[in-house]
Amino acid sequence: MEDFINKLYRNHSLIYKGLLFLCTTFLIVYLFPKSGKFKYNFEKGKPWQSEVLLAPFNFAIQKSDEEIALEKKTIEDNSILYFVLDNTVETEVKKQYKQQFKTAFPDSLLKRTSTNLYKVGEEILSEFYAFGVLSESYDFNEGRAIAILDNRVKKQDGFFSDLVKQDEVTSIINTILQKQGLTQYKTNFASLFFDVVKPNLVYDKSFTEKGFQEELNKIAYARGNVEKGTLIISKGEVVDNEQYQILKSLQSEYESQVWSKSNYNWILFAYTLLVSLALLMLLLFLRKYRDEVFENNTKVTFIFFNVFLMIFITTLIVNYNSKFVYVVPICILPLIFKAFFDARLGLFAHVITVLLLGFIVPNSYEYMFLQIIAGIVTILTVSELYKRANLFISVGQITSIYIIAYFAFFIIHEGSIDTINWEMFIWFVLSGLATLFVQPLIYAYEKIFGLVSDVSLLELSDTNSKLLKELSNKAPGTFHHSLNVANLAEASANEIGANAMLARVGALYHDIGKMKNPTYFIENQSTAINPHDELSSKESARIITGHVIDGIEIAKRNNLPDRVIDFIRTHHGTSVVYYFYMKEKNDFDDVDKTDFSYPGPKPFSKETAILMMCDSVEAASKSLKDPTSTKIDAFVENIIDKQIEGGQFLNANITFKEIQSIKKVLKHKLANIYHLRIEYPE
Repeated sequence: MEDFINKLYRNHSLIYKGLLFLCTTFLIVYLFPKSGKFKYNFEKGKPWQSEVLLAPFNFAIQKSDEEIALEKKTIEDNSILYFVLDNTVETEVKKQYKQQFKTAFPDSLLKRTSTNLYKVGEEILSEFYAFGVLSESYDFNEGRAIAILDNRVKKQDGFFSDLVKQDEVTSIINTILQKQGLTQYKTNFASLFFDVVKPNLVYDKSFTEKGFQEELNKIAYARGNVEKGTLIISKGEVVDNEQYQILKSLQSEYESQVWSKSNYNWILFAYTLLVSLALLMLLLFLRKYRDEVFENNTKVTFIFFNVFLMIFITTLIVNYNSKFVYVVPICILPLIFKAFFDARLGLFAHVITVLLLGFIVPNSYEYMFLQIIAGIVTILTVSELYKRANLFISVGQITSIYIIAYFAFFIIHEGSIDTINWEMFIWFVLSGLATLFVQPLIYAYEKIFGLVSDVSLLELSDTNSKLLKELSNKAPGTFHHSLNVANLAEASANEIGANAMLARVGALYHDIGKMKNPTYFIENQSTAINPHDELSSKESARIITGHVIDGIEIAKRNNLPDRVIDFIRTHHGTSVVYYFYMKEKNDFDDVDKTDFSYPGPKPFSKETAILMMCDSVEAASKSLKDPTSTKIDAFVENIIDKQIEGGQFLNANITFKEIQSIKKVLKHKLANIYHLRIEYPE
């Protein structure tokens, strides 16, 4: 049992990666659409590229979305409008009319005229209440059918034009009076009916919508059937509208039949295989080409988390409305990976993510082509992400690539630009703008995952930072030495294509451990007194080598990132404090070399190897007397060759060719630093 536990402990890193791999796979598969995939690709107006297709089973031909929409519009236009009748209103109105008629007309009228006018008034009222008077104005088509309900029972049918609207009262009065030749009394009648006429119809919205819904439910979503074995389309035949609808119907029926309970587990298993295969390729890439990333569980978790996050966000958008799928800024992914790792890893992870998204998005080939091309452009164009202008330029290029590629695809599909959807260009622009969110996202990731990007390195390179100010106050000579080394390291890194910003920052902080005992280092000794004169060689060597451990402790107290602390650990590797070692050797025969050696480890990256070379050359260059170009060349060659012989660069992925390039830079820089000046006359 104890052996088993020990074995688990030894392999806990691999076990964690396995669990992370499984969890990510299952989560991604869970997000996938719950349907099978039709095995044929087809487009309207394009030749059928597959074999002759016969109907594999009986299926109904579904109506197109346009046909369904037209039927719904027709039903809506012809649906009955229901109005509720208040049958007490007409009786009340006629009663009031009888009472107020005499007050509306003068008593001087002849009785026959008065009787005639009274009958005309009754005719007007009959016209008003033949169907009814509306309580308010409604924006319905005049030809819409209506039904009048009296106590929920249909009393009368007609059309909306039959109903009297509030603004039609005056015109009806004038029409009847003109017909009777009594237009001189229109003011009297208008005044009378203004007070008397009341609406008796109210629109019943709920009853109308219920009837409309009942008609909608009667819509048949299929038109005709295709029998099993019927020829659907032959190879090379152009897909016309009818065939396209039949193929869409077959696709829908096929996917619904495939995703049945009996086949659910098999299809789920197939999805799991494909997703796990893609994620396995990502893990194998890390294992083979980015071993330092693979060994760091936090970094592996970070990579898998971002892949899953992009798939999750895209799934949400597609489920909401697939037309917004290009708004998701997928190009943030390679930007983030490039900021924290490198371009090659960023592009590989981006391609894997886009391949997985092909299962989710519509028009998957077009989508994958656009996103992969955009990702490649992102990787090729964005350098020095900490410079804001570079990010804006890259966003402009990404947006342009989206627009150009979509434009080309549309012409291929449609043959012209007459029906192009210009709205898509808005989504591409929004996607580009959303890519700018990468800056705050990088900052958040740095805090959450403890990673370091070039943006943070730029902040750390500020010589006004608290720690570097403390170094300049306590150990001014060391601070000046660090600035010189930083300039040399940056130039050397640029020469061989290494991370110049990382090399510079590492150089600025590599000697902060000297703040603990600054006067024990010669660059900080401003007087002729040397404290090493009172110490033994071993004690002096212990203080000198101790600045590495002291530097690591100071860096951790000040929350410097591990990438910077690595420079403090490795800038002397396992080299020997040669001066005190030889001094001890002169005094004693039996000397243990480890007492005079730095604790290591040796440099394990190009940047840390560059720092070791630049640090040694800059420090030793102070001892040059009467420097000449020949002396400087021999001096640089001698120091770096000794480091190579000592095996200091065995763990760093740096080539001899790159070391030669660094030597060349150092010789050139030192020659400029120690150039001779003419002697000015007094």
